[in-house]
Amino acid sequence: MESEVRTYGTGSDETVLDLTRDAAQFVAARGDGLLHLFVPHATAGLAILETGAGSDDDLLAALGDLLPADDRWRHRHGSPGHGRSHVMPALISPSCSVPVLSGQLALGTWQSICLVDLNVDNPERQVRFSFLAG
Repeated sequence: MESEVRTYGTGSDETVLDLTRDAAQFVAARGDGLLHLFVPHATAGLAILETGAGSDDDLLAALGDLLPADDRWRHRHGSPGHGRSHVMPALISPSCSVPVLSGQLALGTWQSICLVDLNVDNPERQVRFSFLAG
């Protein structure tokens, strides 16, 4: 298995960051196999969704409705509502896998691989890209 860790700046705002271009670059010329991505953080996740047409903003709005940034959370350190960031990975998994065919991601037409980060206290995230040849 080939693997590398990439670092991303997510800033101080909730974000959905498109990683598809980096994922495509990582698997280029690798043949058939499986790309696995993993976020080694307790407060971030990965999602496959359409971006650019508002779905990324809709996801953040839906997470805001499901996991409000208020004082209801028992996990209370950090910014207000920080505890919700620790619950989010139960809804948005910290990993995802995508088939790779002839060195290309086998995503649907409108699908993108995205890092989802609600934690405004940690402006930098790591993502492990791993390729398992088929």
